[in-house]
Amino acid sequence: MMTKFKTLLLTISLAAISFTACKNEKSKEVTKAKENTETNSKTNKKEVLHKNETTVILNANLATEKDFKAAGISQDIIAKLIEKRPFLTMNDFDALLGPEIDKPNLYKKIFVPFNLNTTAESDFKMIPGVGNKMAHEFEEYRPYISIEQFRREIGKYVDDKEVARYENYVFVPIELNTASEKAIKALPGVGNRMAHEFEEYRPYNNMVQFRKEIGKYVDDKELARLERLVYLKEK
Repeated sequence: MMTKFKTLLLTISLAAISFTACKNEKSKEVTKAKENTETNSKTNKKEVLHKNETTVILNANLATEKDFKAAGISQDIIAKLIEKRPFLTMNDFDALLGPEIDKPNLYKKIFVPFNLNTTAESDFKMIPGVGNKMAHEFEEYRPYISIEQFRREIGKYVDDKEVARYENYVFVPIELNTASEKAIKALPGVGNRMAHEFEEYRPYNNMVQFRKEIGKYVDDKELARLERLVYLKEK
């Protein structure tokens, strides 16, 4: 009888231990799941925050009258800007702005992207936050063959976020007959449809052909702007 009683006690004890172990394991799983949820939540918040912190720099050649007004430009200057577009260089845009314009602040919102391979080193300093050292680094790695090269080289000096900010202000011209679709789409103001048209008429024999074919889709002003972004290798 005593043996049966001891056996029963042992069985009850083992069951209790097993129940406690399962309970602890489930508790750990719940805690881990909660930690994962909190981690994911924090990550998502960081991603949203990063997106909200990203400032869109408008291309002065594509900005609307409303955009210019929102940037604090007077109506008479806006009329001049729209009339004189497209600006083939940032210097042309800069020259039309009156002395009352707070240019450093304006250029945080509206700009004409610089050609990385032809812009004078001193002009790079018009980009907000670019001083002597960084302007020199922009020039140092020329010629650039792709925007990826720019990211790689300038990424040695600043973080990814700052490199991405710089990209609003610069571009690398593409070779019409060999550039990838991705490289074409990286050009300022060139979307999916125009990238397709750029590729559609390959190979281009000369820039006259480019003007003729792409001129079917855009007006002369936009064509002049697009022509600034491309080139053909000499045969």
